Order: sequence, then structure tokens, then C-alpha cells
Amino acid sequence: MLAATALIVGSLGLTGCGQAGGRADPPLAGSQLGGDFTLIDKAGKPVRYADFAGKWRILYFGYTFCPDVCPLDVQHLMQGYHAYARAHHDLGARIVPMFISIDPQRDTPQAMGQFAAAFGPELIGLTGSPAQVAGAAKAFAVYYQKRPGANAGTYLMDHSRAAYLMDPGGKPVALLPVDQSGPAVAAELEKWVH
Repeated sequence: MLAATALIVGSLGLTGCGQAGGRADPPLAGSQLGGDFTLIDKAGKPVRYADFAGKWRILYFGYTFCPDVCPLDVQHLMQGYHAYARAHHDLGARIVPMFISIDPQRDTPQAMGQFAAAFGPELIGLTGSPAQVAGAAKAFAVYYQKRPGANAGTYLMDHSRAAYLMDPGGKPVALLPVDQSGPAVAAELEKWVH
């Protein structure tokens, strides 16, 4: 987890300064985050990252059995997305929010579909085989690890906590402040999605 956090923090520090008299560079500009992957949607159909070329993408990695952080973060993410989409209908229609599982053992396509639907029809829930999930997580420097739960046979997933905003070319732009609030997410979208 520390290595993934260092990578993200390091990339933020490299490009956080704006140009004199111009718009600031995106915080994640020039970082190596991202890359193509193939996962499975709620209908069990393959979905590639490249399928969304030409659209802004928001990616959040978590799991449906998460007892606290994931539901709250996704709630903030989608509140911010919906506020931005109401204010900028055309641009909002060009943003694809995705919730990607890091728990393929329990997160079936059906479970992902139900979880995503609770936050809005725009949110796409994606899962896959352990190898597919690992490949997607690696591309975005996402840390995750299974740890035993309170009862025998149960487990939780430790994971990094970030929502990545990617531009229409698939390049990283910024981390969205899902740990803060919906309005904070909307404000960050206002800053970068044009």
C-alpha cells in the first residue's frame, strides 16, 4: 500500500505547479497510470478500457462487501458526477463512471450490477477473473489484499482508496476527492472536464 501511495503522491508532486498566466497542468499529467484491460460487465459481457475511447472516465476500485469506505466514496463520486452532469448536460454525457471490483471471488457480475444500480444508471460495475482484476489494478497502481474477517471463513479486503479521472485519450488527469464530499467531486470535475 505504501508503494502505491508513494507512486500517486510522487506523481502529484511532479506536476502540481501551473504555468504563469495559464491554466494549471492536471495533477496526474505525465504519470504512468492507466492502460487497457478487459473485465466483465453486469451482463457477463467483456468490456475493455479502450471501449470508452473518446470519453472521460472515472475509475474507482473497491468491492461490494465493503462495510464502510466504498459505499461512502461511491456515494460522493456519484453525487458529484450527477451535480456536474446537471450543470453541463453535454459534457456530463461524455463521462463514464466505473466501479471496478478487487474481490472477484464474491463480486459476480450480478452483484456488481446491483451495487452500481444503487448509485445511478450511469455507474458501470465491472468484475472479472482474479487475473483480469489483477491486471486492471496493476495498470492503475491499486493495492489490494485479502485479510481474515471477524468470523471463521469470512474476509475483508484492504485496498487503496482513489478515484481516477482519465481524459478522453485515456490519460490520467486527477484524483477526485471522494473522501470529502459530492460537491468537492463536482468542483474537481468543473476544473478539468471541458
